[in-house]
Amino acid sequence: MFDAAFAPAQGALDAAPLREPGAFNVLVHEIGEDGACEVRAVFWSETSARLKLFHTLALGLHRGRIAREAHSLKSTARTFGYLRLAALALRLESTADTVDDAEFGDLLRQMDVAFTAAKAQEPQG
Repeated sequence: MFDAAFAPAQGALDAAPLREPGAFNVLVHEIGEDGACEVRAVFWSETSARLKLFHTLALGLHRGRIAREAHSLKSTARTFGYLRLAALALRLESTADTVDDAEFGDLLRQMDVAFTAAKAQEPQG
């Protein structure tokens, strides 16, 4: 799975696979299909809410919160194997103290796209 101690370069983000196909099966093996589907449904809901939250936070006032929320998103996205979303969240987490408004807006747009694409590839059951 994706793991790095630094924010990947933009080119690496574009090349990052959307998801790790076997990640959900690992979760099913660990907690069962019903539990995995239930946890995934919570992930979709919470991630949607978190992405909406990012759009409401003023960068200049909430850099710490943005970094914490990005950290949480990175962790949950990794759990389900959504590698591109995890990479983008890592980038936001590690640059929250220095990113400017334009870069922040671009990262949010990319995260929205990665989330929508990941969700489209998965069954909703």
